[in-house]
Amino acid sequence: MLKQHLQMKLGQKLAPQQIQLMKLIQLHTLEFEQELERELEENPALEKVSDDDKDENFDELGKEYEEEGNESIETDFDVDEYLYDDEPSYKTASSNYSADDEEFDSQSLLTEGQTLYDYLMEQIHLIHIEEEDLKIAEYLIGNLDNDGYLRRELKSIVDDLAFSQGVYTTIDQVQNVLENYVQKLDPSGVGARNLQECLILQIEKKVVADKAVQLAANILKHQFEALSNKHYNKIIQKYDIEEEDLKEALDEIAHLSPKVGGNFDTQTITINQEIIPDFVIQIRENKNGKPEVLAMLNSKNAPTLRVSDEYKDILTTYSHDKKSTEHKQAALFIKQKLDAAKWYIDAINQRQNTLLKTITAIVKIQKEFFITGDEKSLKPMILKDIAEDTGFDISTISRVVKSKYADTPNGIILLKDLFSDSLTNDDGEEVSTKEIKTFLQEAIDNENKRKPLTDDALVAVLKDKGYNIARRTIAKYREQLNIPVARLRKEL
Repeated sequence: MLKQHLQMKLGQKLAPQQIQLMKLIQLHTLEFEQELERELEENPALEKVSDDDKDENFDELGKEYEEEGNESIETDFDVDEYLYDDEPSYKTASSNYSADDEEFDSQSLLTEGQTLYDYLMEQIHLIHIEEEDLKIAEYLIGNLDNDGYLRRELKSIVDDLAFSQGVYTTIDQVQNVLENYVQKLDPSGVGARNLQECLILQIEKKVVADKAVQLAANILKHQFEALSNKHYNKIIQKYDIEEEDLKEALDEIAHLSPKVGGNFDTQTITINQEIIPDFVIQIRENKNGKPEVLAMLNSKNAPTLRVSDEYKDILTTYSHDKKSTEHKQAALFIKQKLDAAKWYIDAINQRQNTLLKTITAIVKIQKEFFITGDEKSLKPMILKDIAEDTGFDISTISRVVKSKYADTPNGIILLKDLFSDSLTNDDGEEVSTKEIKTFLQEAIDNENKRKPLTDDALVAVLKDKGYNIARRTIAKYREQLNIPVARLRKEL
């Protein structure tokens, strides 16, 4: 039986304006510039103050708007029915999920270029080949990945050719086309099914009479596992050669490319945009002659905006004519744009305030690093530390530091790189894990490459420096630094 009843619930929900503010805070300088230009195009009541007018204080402009342009219009009709005409997107946005769950990719400049697929197809059509073999070759080329490898099993390709292309063939025929046509194309190594085959295809096209090339080819064909594991002594004993001979062969192998398709475009190529720093860090001397760190916003992050005087005048004119329905509707439209412009100016001011407070708190903790530029002087710092200093939520701090850079006297740095956990050294002091990683990197850079330091040896090295760290922690830090194990760091 159906029943009706009343129920009251309390809940929290982000307003569309709050969501838009969070997104503005997360944008880096280039994205913010694009967003600002878009808003200026969509809302004619919003203006960017020219250089000649920048002496004006836009707080006063905002106050003036509050007094003159934001007054209510006396109407004898329902204002709400006009509220959603030409409403800005952030006014009607309904998604209330956290911006932390979103991935905002910078808009990249795209340009068309010749792909590896196009290059290979041009070549395959220039050689004499049977029609059925051509179809197989075209299908094989279409299945190569961006690195030029054929990662699929030949049996799967045979099945696909039968079902999708109507070409009934065998594994032997597909392999024959692959080896005698596709793998003969330029660049050398294309169509390989693994790294070993890719390197062999390349070395075979070199001068066979060269002793080093012959040895390199032999090693790749018969001692690839020993080569991969850097068991050099085993290779020397196997071929009864001198160490210098192996060095020459390894040099030939080092000049081969593991990704032959890497020099070609994919469907489109992405042009990396120049990094525009969001903050500027300067070092100056105070009255006592001591260095002082100053943090500022990039000028592009602090535009001077104002509400259009022209639109305010038009609103005043239309609002006095209470008889004309068209004028009433026009007045509502203009008031709506003025309200949106005023809110956007407030949002920009809040964004600037949030960014400036955050970078100031970061500079306070990492002052020594900004002065010296030495990563060893980085202090342990997590998002919670900055949140407590600024009074903002941790999620807000996360949005601020995401994808943002600072221009410092020691170069441009990613803000996220300044954050790290802490460990306690033998003196009882908390030190940044980045400091420990720096010492670890130095120890590995200065090791004897003929006898690289094992993780246990690295534990002893860091212990001598006052860092009592377990071997598994060393292994974790080494992997984070993309440093292989000792055996793979060995050199002749």
